[in-house]
Amino acid sequence: MPQNVPSFDELMEAVQHSAVHLEMRDQYAVGDEADDFNAWLDTGHRDLDPASEYWSPWVDLISRAVARGVVVRRARVVSEPVTDYIRYEHAATVINVTAGEQVRWLPRPRAVDLMLPGADLWIFDGTQVLFNHFTGVGEWADPPLELRSDPGIVKQCSDAFEAVWERAVPHEIYEIH
Repeated sequence: MPQNVPSFDELMEAVQHSAVHLEMRDQYAVGDEADDFNAWLDTGHRDLDPASEYWSPWVDLISRAVARGVVVRRARVVSEPVTDYIRYEHAATVINVTAGEQVRWLPRPRAVDLMLPGADLWIFDGTQVLFNHFTGVGEWADPPLELRSDPGIVKQCSDAFEAVWERAVPHEIYEIH
């Protein structure tokens, strides 16, 4: 793994055509959203203001990419019935869509015959894969990110994403169970 992995923001700012994100965990426990998740568990309320302090950095980053002509797609493979965390994500996916992302959901039973990578990932312009490494309880692992540009790895991951995308249900019609 390269020692100097660019930040996610740097990678997103450099992308020119496409950025795709594959999420396959049913639970995340990353520190930057733990307070928001716990508040949602307590109240059932999510911040849905794209201009809020919580959301604006993400919305601005994605909106700038989309304005440059970048197609941003996110696919989530989920178990059903979904976990509280997936309900939490689903409740705010409108923000991803508002920023310009296309989002789809794939129930895990519909993915059993797909060959999927062992980690969540982003693919930038079909040339780089940024693997997101998590611990068993959903916290960032050490190291949390691994950037790979080997054409074989990029192709495998791209093929996996496209297979998920083809089967997945668009956010606008996916109902959580």
